[in-house]
Amino acid sequence: MKKRESILRSALRLLVNNGVHNTPMSAIAKEAGTGMGTIYNYFENKDELINELYLYIKEKEKTVFVPFDENRPVKTQFEDYYANFLDFFMQNPLYYGLIVQLQASPIITEKSREEGNRSVRPFMELLLHGQKNRIIKDIPAEELVMFIGGAVLSYLRWYFDQNEGQVSISNQLQLVWDAIKE
Repeated sequence: MKKRESILRSALRLLVNNGVHNTPMSAIAKEAGTGMGTIYNYFENKDELINELYLYIKEKEKTVFVPFDENRPVKTQFEDYYANFLDFFMQNPLYYGLIVQLQASPIITEKSREEGNRSVRPFMELLLHGQKNRIIKDIPAEELVMFIGGAVLSYLRWYFDQNEGQVSISNQLQLVWDAIKE
């Protein structure tokens, strides 16, 4: 494993388990089996490292949102995106753990947020297409994304709190769809 990747993986584990503010760079270096100087060769500071992790997760998240296809039914694509998004985080609990901590954090730069938002571009296209065709409520798309994202995070919190037990995505999917459909 490359040293930079080892640092990022170690940082991810520690940041999720100990919290963003309770994880010093020295602990990340120790966990990665490297010296502080090596970390600073790759990352100027902890904030830069955290932004890199955020963008790494957002890049992986892009696999969830296959290109929007205006020839497929809006509801079907919505269901696919929603279920795939939940599954992505269920399969990657550390990604979820970090994103929850960073969703409103000032550590994430505006540039990182803008780049991270590219991962949901196909989903945004779906919502706008649905609105244009009066399938989805005429509410600002950014507001819809925040609402849907909040539902995803709440469901995942419940899922992980119950020790990853029974999964009932269909109920959540129906609730969210009913809330946004025209």
